Amino acid sequence: QVRLVESGGGSVQAGESLRLSCSLSEITLKNYAIGWFRQAPGKEREGVSCIGSSERGTVYADSVKGRFTVSKDNAKNTVYLQMTNLQPEDTAVYYCAASWGDLVVMEEEEYDYWGQGTQVTVSS
Repeated sequence: QVRLVESGGGSVQAGESLRLSCSLSEITLKNYAIGWFRQAPGKEREGVSCIGSSERGTVYADSVKGRFTVSKDNAKNTVYLQMTNLQPEDTAVYYCAASWGDLVVMEEEEYDYWGQGTQVTVSS
């Protein structure tokens, strides 16, 4: 059974950092692009970042460029989202999702598998 499990969320102060992890089971990072999405209370889910299966491509939402970095460890079958200088507007449930192939996009309909999410709360 395919599983994506997010971890690393928590409550921090503005300006602090967190690193989220997305661990995959039954599928391999060599075949899937991984996207990070988030959903804030009362808002629609939005794309945050994506890394392709070949690592040639990454993409970021404008709101996180320069603060968030996506990376992966194929040996551990895990993708990371390093988040720095967190702000209250980054408060959301963060999800990782897997899309077959190397397409680096942040359209939800392109993703086949989703994790359950991890909460990130940033206070001012």
